[in-house]
Amino acid sequence: MKKGNPIALLPIGVFLAIYLGLGLLFEYGLRIPMGFYNIPIVIAFLTAILVACLQNRGLSFEQKLELMGQGVGDKNIITMLLIFLAAGSFVGVVGRSSAQSVAYFMLDMIPAQFAVIVLFVVACFVSTAMGTSVGTITLLTPIAVEVAQASSFNVALCVGTIVGGAMFGDNLSFISDTTIAACNGQGCAMKDKFRGNFWIALPAALATIAMVLIFTRNQAPAEIEGSYNLIQIIPYVLVLAGGIIGINVFVVLLIGIVSGAAIMLLTGQTAATDLLANMGSGASGMFETSMVAILVAALCALIREYGGFDALLYGIRKIFKGNRGGQLGMGLLVGIMDIATANNTVAIVMANPIAKEMSQDYDISPRRAACLLDTFSCIFQGVIPYGAQMLVAISAAAEMGYALSAFDIMGYLFYPYFLLASSLIAIFLIGEKKR
Repeated sequence: MKKGNPIALLPIGVFLAIYLGLGLLFEYGLRIPMGFYNIPIVIAFLTAILVACLQNRGLSFEQKLELMGQGVGDKNIITMLLIFLAAGSFVGVVGRSSAQSVAYFMLDMIPAQFAVIVLFVVACFVSTAMGTSVGTITLLTPIAVEVAQASSFNVALCVGTIVGGAMFGDNLSFISDTTIAACNGQGCAMKDKFRGNFWIALPAALATIAMVLIFTRNQAPAEIEGSYNLIQIIPYVLVLAGGIIGINVFVVLLIGIVSGAAIMLLTGQTAATDLLANMGSGASGMFETSMVAILVAALCALIREYGGFDALLYGIRKIFKGNRGGQLGMGLLVGIMDIATANNTVAIVMANPIAKEMSQDYDISPRRAACLLDTFSCIFQGVIPYGAQMLVAISAAAEMGYALSAFDIMGYLFYPYFLLASSLIAIFLIGEKKR
């Protein structure tokens, strides 16, 4: 196996030092309010790419540009960018009033103290049906913000609950890119992977519901005042129904955009020119998120070419021994890849070849390997502050008038944390049942 080149990982260290290091210094060291907002993540990634371009003199700058172009042109990156733009357009069309109507309708139908639990359960179902955590977060975050405002729940708690529920479906859905990548890479049937994965995810979901109950039991006011317009709820109902049925995410978003535009125009709530402007501003609101996805893809293409990821794989193979150690090593492998790429599907694809070798060396079944790759990639992807899921949640909340940092939300990401605990229990205490 190739030893790789550990120095090739330097750009990742540079990025973490700039974004996390300075952010923590400003926020907690210098006590600057909203200190993380003073560290533009795009500039941090641009600096990391500059460092990567200065490495490896064996390649010309033109060759490095070509490598970055190939990384950005990956199908998963293009798909993600299109989801960002379509989701932003949907939010721009329906506006805040529709989310308010959905929120007040929910609070009118259910006891207020259970509103956050309902958000989590809905996010679980929608993400499982749609197969995309990013799409789920984009659709539900405006509703979560409005529920928080109407019920006095912590906004970060509501948004964090949505992110956690979205990662539930990202991990389990049959049509999720991560499921497809993990099963195809390890050569196992999706239904077999689902069966093993479900008994790891279910305890984490139940523990999350219990934790949300603890956090919200005394927070909801006795009375919640607010009106809603049932017509304005229609776009969200169509989108959520389409997601639960399992319609393609692009079709779901298109249905939401068309129905939302028709309702806004026919009810006279907005003029055609304003509607188009709102669509444009909604898509523009996803600019930073889209740029991060592009820059990460470009940076990872260079690191991969320089041998940085080979170095990571070599180190893991040297450290972990035995079946249980191999399972943990496999999980950490895809986790490190996810930290480096900020894309759980890409992380699985990159980890697949070495994970297949590890399965043979450590006597890990293909079903178990696929389960570990998918689960750990979703754990890490759900909590990294520069991942698409977190950035979309922050952007969607900002569109609704609430400024949140990733670290505000991270304290309420109960599901990924419980999923990690459940995974470790499955590895070290329960083990794998061989068939």
